[in-house]
Amino acid sequence: MKILLSGLVVLAMATAGYGKMVTQTVQYKHKGTMQAGYLAYDDAVQGKRPGVLIIHEWWGLNDFAKQAAIRVAHLGYMALAADMYGQGKVTQDPEEARGWAGQVKGTPLMRERALAGLKVLAQNDRVDSRRLGAMGFCFGGTTVLELAYSGADLRGVVSFHGGLTAPRPEDQKNLKASILVLHGADDPTVKPEDMAAFQEAMRQAKADWQMVLFGGAVHSFTNPEADRLKIPGVAYDALTAARSYKYMELFFKEIFSLGNGAH
Repeated sequence: MKILLSGLVVLAMATAGYGKMVTQTVQYKHKGTMQAGYLAYDDAVQGKRPGVLIIHEWWGLNDFAKQAAIRVAHLGYMALAADMYGQGKVTQDPEEARGWAGQVKGTPLMRERALAGLKVLAQNDRVDSRRLGAMGFCFGGTTVLELAYSGADLRGVVSFHGGLTAPRPEDQKNLKASILVLHGADDPTVKPEDMAAFQEAMRQAKADWQMVLFGGAVHSFTNPEADRLKIPGVAYDALTAARSYKYMELFFKEIFSLGNGAH
């Protein structure tokens, strides 16, 4: 897989204790399609560090996903926001987004393109490839669960308001990553029976899993732009977003501190 780096941007951080926040567009190919990921890291961190793959919402790799990568990089990790659609495609049209997501979701491409991004992250010279994690929002939350179900070499994954697809019976034996689900208790996009099926599959797989339900929160609660289209059941919630990020930080701190071997 050929990897190209382009568009190097260095952002000076005024906060004491930080070096420079470095961001790069990372181009890589998957089955002939050029993917344009977004890499972020703090160059003050010495030695190899854990890597976190980030999967965007169905809008594509937009500024929200890129800011999430920078947020994760501030924690001392290497963050790569992967491109699941190719060519860096982004939209604000829900119908177009639904179409793009539909071409990936539920197909082999969902896992394959996520795995392609994970491979790029793991091969980075600054990354400890034995300490990898993933997180995603909405469509991306579903994707990181599928990545875990594939048996990818991950310490853990975090799903923010993602679809709760359960692993297929043949996937349960592959599941070795810890799982954290951060979900709005009033999210109408996930049916109660789907949530129950997910939980039962986690028990059957004897997975290390956690689910946090946030009262009053609906779908896409982390995205400040969620209210733009005034879609019922989709809304930003600043307090819930802040709380969910704290859970994410604690989760990564825990799974990445478990020595150097595979989890």
